[in-house]
Amino acid sequence: MKLGFLTVALGPMPLEKKAEWAASQGFQALEIACWPRTNDRDYSSADLDVAHFTKDDADATRAMMARHGLGISSLAYYDNNLDRDPVRRAAVNAHLRKVIDAAALLGVERVGTFVGRNADRSVADNFDEFESVFSALVAHAGDRGVKLMIENCPMVGWQKPGVPGTISFSPELWAEMFRRVPAENFGLNFDPSHLVFQRIDYLPLVDRFADRIFHVHAKDMMVFEDRLRHFGVFNRQLWADGPETGGFERPRMPGLGLVDWRAFLCRLRDAGYDGFVSIEHEDPDYEGTEARVKEGLHLGYEHLVKVGGEFFGKKG
Repeated sequence: MKLGFLTVALGPMPLEKKAEWAASQGFQALEIACWPRTNDRDYSSADLDVAHFTKDDADATRAMMARHGLGISSLAYYDNNLDRDPVRRAAVNAHLRKVIDAAALLGVERVGTFVGRNADRSVADNFDEFESVFSALVAHAGDRGVKLMIENCPMVGWQKPGVPGTISFSPELWAEMFRRVPAENFGLNFDPSHLVFQRIDYLPLVDRFADRIFHVHAKDMMVFEDRLRHFGVFNRQLWADGPETGGFERPRMPGLGLVDWRAFLCRLRDAGYDGFVSIEHEDPDYEGTEARVKEGLHLGYEHLVKVGGEFFGKKG
């Protein structure tokens, strides 16, 4: 396996500066963010201008990464591919195709995205739209030798308060995704943190979906049991105190939450996974300044190497 991180954490910093810092810290790869240059999403950045990406751009990017001894684990564009607004949906789908095309030029095998959701319809009723949209997107990727993968984040509140903003957050829904779109180049960017707060055991799922795990996100999750008892399983409903007080869960850096990273890495290895593990930094305790973000990424790196250095060819 190789250890990297998702570049959105370092915001608008130029990609080469991100690569230079990553290499200096011992990281082996970057998961490169490819949102549109004009974009208002949180946790996003546009490290490659895929809308105008050429073979020369790909050659220059590969050479730059090689100078720093880094691989590219995947290209990342996580947006709502089932948006209820047909104009917005078409724009998201079109940009995702551009990301896939850029991956093909770079020789990068994986592109990550969200399924998303039409917020006017139930989860069940979204699946017909999903099948139509993703059959075409997955075919576009397959024609270019690229694997398309879905991160399993519920994105609760993304379109409507208290409601999941995607239809791809549990093993029940993954099974339906792969039934509807069974192509071999369609899989998961597996993130155990999103399963922790849903009370789903992530370890058996490594075995069950081993052939669909194309990439792994390393993000931890803390569950505050006192808040869970107060809010219940549907989580906080009244936000009069301000959203900064949060619900019963909080994203953390690896090692600061409830994920057993040693057990998880062992399970991945035993299932035959030898790909990338990419830290996705969303820990609010390590945000706000570049120094704090870097401190968080370093903390996550140190923990993963400590508990599983042999998986990354490093001393723990």
